Amino acid sequence: MTQPQTIVDKIWEQHVVHSEQGKPDLLYIDLHLVHEVTSPQAFDGLRMTNRSVRRPDLTLATVDHNVPTTDRTLPNPDPLSTQQIEVLRTNCNDFDIPLWDIFDLRQGIVHIISPEHGLTQPGMTIVCGDSHTSTHGAFGALAFGIGTSEVEHVLATQTLPQSRPKTMSVEVTGELGFGVTAKDVILAIIQRTGVDGGVGHVIEYRGDVIRNLSMEERMTVCNMTIEGGARAGLIAPDEKTFQYLRGKEFSPSGLDWDRQVENWKKLVSDDGAIFDKSIVLDGNNIAPHVTWGTTPAQSVPVSDVVPNPDDATTASSRETAQRALKYMGLEAGTAITDIGIDRVFIGSCTNGRIEDLRRAATIIDGQKVSSSVNAMIVPGSGKVKQQAEEEGLDVIFKDAGFEWREPGCSMCLGMNPDILLPQERCASTSNRNFEGRQGAGGRTHLVSPEMAAAAAISGNFVDVREII
Repeated sequence: MTQPQTIVDKIWEQHVVHSEQGKPDLLYIDLHLVHEVTSPQAFDGLRMTNRSVRRPDLTLATVDHNVPTTDRTLPNPDPLSTQQIEVLRTNCNDFDIPLWDIFDLRQGIVHIISPEHGLTQPGMTIVCGDSHTSTHGAFGALAFGIGTSEVEHVLATQTLPQSRPKTMSVEVTGELGFGVTAKDVILAIIQRTGVDGGVGHVIEYRGDVIRNLSMEERMTVCNMTIEGGARAGLIAPDEKTFQYLRGKEFSPSGLDWDRQVENWKKLVSDDGAIFDKSIVLDGNNIAPHVTWGTTPAQSVPVSDVVPNPDDATTASSRETAQRALKYMGLEAGTAITDIGIDRVFIGSCTNGRIEDLRRAATIIDGQKVSSSVNAMIVPGSGKVKQQAEEEGLDVIFKDAGFEWREPGCSMCLGMNPDILLPQERCASTSNRNFEGRQGAGGRTHLVSPEMAAAAAISGNFVDVREII
């Protein structure tokens, strides 16, 4: 009798090229995504060893991390960014790798453009020199970030040595309440597990709440898997997955589509499959969340107050909380809704898709950004920007006082001109609120697009459920 398997087991075993006792498995990689920041040394390594790229057709490059989001016909104000972009162009030309460059409509954040064009598909192994590659797990793919030396290994061999991970089930039951989003779901999960709760594991997200999410919402959840310490996160594909992929540029077609869908339907965890770790959350109890500290795990419902470090259960967590409050310039007991903000950033690979912009627009429509707030919208890709403009969303944002930008990672990581000034406080739809993440001394609060939009109007955090 065959042992019941998880979806992770199934994908892993389908991709093992070589296995040897006491050593990592050698996995075949179906798709390798490349950007300008983590790839230069990898290409230099290929040149030093006189190697070529094994499968250029399974590799795609774009520029996203440090591209300017202002007028791109003007000179790039950052010399280092200019150099990295030029180096990627040279490398892609020399090694015959397709590049979606800065003036290509398909350009955008690497974890947004791949799904929207049908490159990301169920059952694939996908890697990129970026930790948020877990985003692609929303399609039932095994996707994870890799380091620069690993980027070189994949370029040269289309394989990667990997130790087999443990598996973890995160089940979210019930249904979400009014005004609660996928961003709140993943923040609530990380608050429960902590930033190291998933270390050594690949998470499968399950349960009614997860099944009821749209594909773009599922990408938001999987995107932040890494913030809980896990290697990757995924969701079993279903009819929503197939409908999302149907007819896309790089999706299968004709009889090949029918065959692939039948294979994709098998990518579910078997009844009786055993996970190494499991947790269950009640979706009915999840509220809109706001981070108050310097890790994604340090969050509370918007109706709550900044926690008291003295309530921490360990000396280490108490010290971490004290340091976070000092950096964030907050006092324990402060109501979240009493926290004023200076900046709002809506975008990133977490929340820069068309559905995110639509939801933000429903809050902003007819309103004005507070005079105390500088707010920007950065679409996640050229396609998202084009679609938003066709729907008139850009007009709603601009009329309200938002800046409407070009696609890229932007303020998510402060690796471009879009950064916070020291002690500026930002409501951000991105994925990380570490010290200095959005600029040295900048203070980041992670929220959903709706919550960010509401904060832009009010100048402070508000419970979006009260104004929808």
